[in-house]
Amino acid sequence: MTQNEAINTRILLAARPIGYPKISDFEIDKTLIPTPGPGELLVRTLYLSLDPYMRHRMADARSYAPPAPLGEVMIGAIVGEVVASHNPDWRVGEFVEGRLGWQQYAISDGTGMARVDPSVAPISTALGVLGMPGLTAYFGLLEIGRPVPGETVLVSAASGAVGAAVGQIARITGCRVVGIAGGTRKVAYITGDLGFDAGIDYKAEDDLGAEIAAACPEGIDVYFDNVGGTITDATLDYLARGARIVICGTISQSSLAAPELGPRIQGKLMTAWASMQAFNVFQFTARHEIARARLAGWLGDGRLKYREDVVDGIENAPGAFIGLLRGENFGKRIVKVAESTANRATA
Repeated sequence: MTQNEAINTRILLAARPIGYPKISDFEIDKTLIPTPGPGELLVRTLYLSLDPYMRHRMADARSYAPPAPLGEVMIGAIVGEVVASHNPDWRVGEFVEGRLGWQQYAISDGTGMARVDPSVAPISTALGVLGMPGLTAYFGLLEIGRPVPGETVLVSAASGAVGAAVGQIARITGCRVVGIAGGTRKVAYITGDLGFDAGIDYKAEDDLGAEIAAACPEGIDVYFDNVGGTITDATLDYLARGARIVICGTISQSSLAAPELGPRIQGKLMTAWASMQAFNVFQFTARHEIARARLAGWLGDGRLKYREDVVDGIENAPGAFIGLLRGENFGKRIVKVAESTANRATA
């Protein structure tokens, strides 16, 4: 190993963002690659996941999880390769997934890690369609949305990792699916490649409500909300009787200095006898492997497709993350950190 190869590049959280994060809110740190001790293993990061929830963890505010500590490695899931092991349960050369953060190398005792089988699908999918986004779509739609064949499912951020999976799972369950996305390319993708019944470009519409009404003439039975804000506001007048609103994310609001003003929703929910429920994918941890197997089956038989938006180089992770929050990604955004040393397919 050369001197340069012995360096571990890490991305630290340098400051709490005000509004949208800035490059200066992150710090690129270089240190020596750590050495695993007894019972530990060293994991080399191959792919790093970038996800909207990370913005909430950057803030020092009440949330469903503790804030990321200042001066520490940014939190996040990775797919990597075990390159050294003093733990008999893990062997060198295995591909693994775990929340080891924004760094090239990490020490772990194996807690919270899972093996990734490259024979099932490309290993990067463990961060997307077969990982947290796919599981979020699966449980959010099927457990909280409870779709019934023939119903209309509307999903926002429909070309993203979660939204794309939601729409396709809804189609598999026999529903009519309408997606909201930003830009003609993304709308063409969800209606063409993914088979959505209709798509709405929220960036091109002066009257989003009218477009929703036209695309959902019998009302919205399930609204899978990935964005919050004005897009969600526009759906509330078009809920069908007994509609279910699944609150998955509020990315449109997470980087605003103050939340946008919106309508009082109680009356709108009363009018439609509708329900609104937030959830977290980790509520369903005990059933993750069952769901992952179903997702892999649908992926294998072609009923479930995915798209990845890959950025090269861990040093580009902060900019890529800021772009994700601004909707610049097209598909699941991941950072390619390194090639595998095991001479196996990783893409």
